[in-house]
Amino acid sequence: MTKTTGNQDRTENQSREQSPSRLRTFKPLLVDVALPIGAYYLLKEVFGMSTFGALAWSSVVPAVRTVWGVVKERTTNALALLTLVVNVVSLVAGFVSGDPRLMLAKDGAVSSTLAIGILVSVALGKPAMTAGMKPFLIKGDAGREAAWQRLASGAAAGSVAFRRKERTFSLVWGTALLLECVARVVGAYTVPVDTMVWLGTVIIAVVLTVAFVVGGGLAAEPMARLLAAEAKAEAEAEADMAGRRPEMTVAA
Repeated sequence: MTKTTGNQDRTENQSREQSPSRLRTFKPLLVDVALPIGAYYLLKEVFGMSTFGALAWSSVVPAVRTVWGVVKERTTNALALLTLVVNVVSLVAGFVSGDPRLMLAKDGAVSSTLAIGILVSVALGKPAMTAGMKPFLIKGDAGREAAWQRLASGAAAGSVAFRRKERTFSLVWGTALLLECVARVVGAYTVPVDTMVWLGTVIIAVVLTVAFVVGGGLAAEPMARLLAAEAKAEAEAEADMAGRRPEMTVAA
């Protein structure tokens, strides 16, 4: 009985510890996607606001969140700043033109800007998506961190394949975001506005899912295997050297 209770307490404690982590994981999705969509329909259907007005006001929360993130972190986050600039410019353009479709198309402008930036980074030999992928592959392990450095620097046997997969990962994401931009812009000017408000979310969800699956299969998983092999080889080399040291001492 006591053992069962102890296990139950540990399970409950783990659940409580995991809850904040899950909340942090889904917070961007809730704030940047669910809240603006909910605000749009609330303002338009309940309060009778115009389509353009509902779109404009529903964009305020993501914009404020972006500004707050920059101010709170006190660092120059290039992507956050770029997103903010695109949002502000498109919002002003929407107010001037009074076109709600432009407000929907501006999300595509954000995606295209990010996509072009990622593709350019690949061409320059500094894939932009590496920073986001690395923590998931390293997993806080010192051996994997050292293996990453050797593979990325060209000092390991699998360096060529590793760096090729690294570029592939960013290429997949850059291409996916570029296609998402095209789909959003075309939809903004061909699909009814009320439909495009929720369809835009479906488009980005599908694109992100495809990018995760394709990028994982073509790049992330092979890179993880290369990391594991390199870390194992280094550990075995160190163990071999440690085993030889006593022999060397005796011989001396």
